[in-house]
Amino acid sequence: MDFGLKGKTAFVTGGSRGIGKAAALALAEHGVDVAICGRTRETLDEAVAEIEAKGARAWAFEADVSRLEDIQRFVASATDASGGGADILINNAVTSISAPFDEQTDEDWQYHINVKLMAYIRCAREVLPYMREKRWGRIVNIGGMTARIAAPLRVTNGIVNAGVANFTKQLSGQVAGQNITVNCVHPGFTLTERMLKNFERRARDAGVTVEEITTQTVAAIPMGRMIESRDLAKTALYFCSPLADIVTGQAIAVDGGSGEAITVSYTHQTLPASDQV
Repeated sequence: MDFGLKGKTAFVTGGSRGIGKAAALALAEHGVDVAICGRTRETLDEAVAEIEAKGARAWAFEADVSRLEDIQRFVASATDASGGGADILINNAVTSISAPFDEQTDEDWQYHINVKLMAYIRCAREVLPYMREKRWGRIVNIGGMTARIAAPLRVTNGIVNAGVANFTKQLSGQVAGQNITVNCVHPGFTLTERMLKNFERRARDAGVTVEEITTQTVAAIPMGRMIESRDLAKTALYFCSPLADIVTGQAIAVDGGSGEAITVSYTHQTLPASDQV
């Protein structure tokens, strides 16, 4: 299906791996040129090569999205490189703090807020002038499932992700008149490099195998498999496509039906951290 996206440009934060890279590749397959940012030059360059192999132009920039100046530099550099501002913004940043409320410091809170919520706000603020000028834009915010539940060891995750969901709703109403949509994707248990490392740590701590941890996690997913980055990418692509041209201010959970099970797992402190928990 032709989504009519050929020739458009997407800016993707956290685009060198995991969900961000999958979204960048999905967009590239539909003719979208992509600028990505991340912290590691090696993985950025590898992602650019994969995007270019899809036939799209691609650019990579090192950036720490917890810093305003890095976001401003990324957007300015990507705009110059692509010859125009972003048509599509995929906000995809991740950090995760696992600790009881009493053990989380002000610094923990502020860092998590800056990496995710403030980064999303700042990126949107930087690209919106270009979208308004074109009277077309698509913003997709990737926010964790903890936005929907109480999670004893993920207090900052839950509050920050709830903020992302509400920011999505708030901004969508303010820009809808310029044909700009803003939507949110909530990933479930997503099989990424970060998740695999967490499985390895949990298996080591529990004295079991990674396969046993994986089986335990999959058992909590009604559809019987882990979520993959490409599942999230397809949902992000949907929000950017003509199929969703009247859809805005919405949040979709891509979790294989595991929403209720996530709550139980958290209560017993067994939920594995994922890229977007």
